[in-house]
Amino acid sequence: GKSRRGLEHMLDANDLRGCFVTAQCADDHPSKPHPAMLLAACKEAGIAPENCAMIGDTSYDMDMAKSAGATPFGVAWGYHSEKSLAALGVPVASDFSGLLRMIEDWAV
Repeated sequence: GKSRRGLEHMLDANDLRGCFVTAQCADDHPSKPHPAMLLAACKEAGIAPENCAMIGDTSYDMDMAKSAGATPFGVAWGYHSEKSLAALGVPVASDFSGLLRMIEDWAV
């Protein structure tokens, strides 16, 4: 949901440029939960949306993933509460190790 300027700053400030195949931002797509941002990321990465996992901390992220046909994973350390994300029927990790386990289980 960041602007291009904010995204570029965050990538540079944390030396993360080489960690991503694609980087999407709110300047280039309709607002979440519209699936355009996630669909563009899938296209640039060369994967089908059904083979993509969307990790997010808001209901908008979860709705975007569902609209795109991707698998949503919620995290409890963001803007929306664990309870509100779980109410959407998506798995929610309460910590990073839990998120890794969910992704590993999904990827099998």
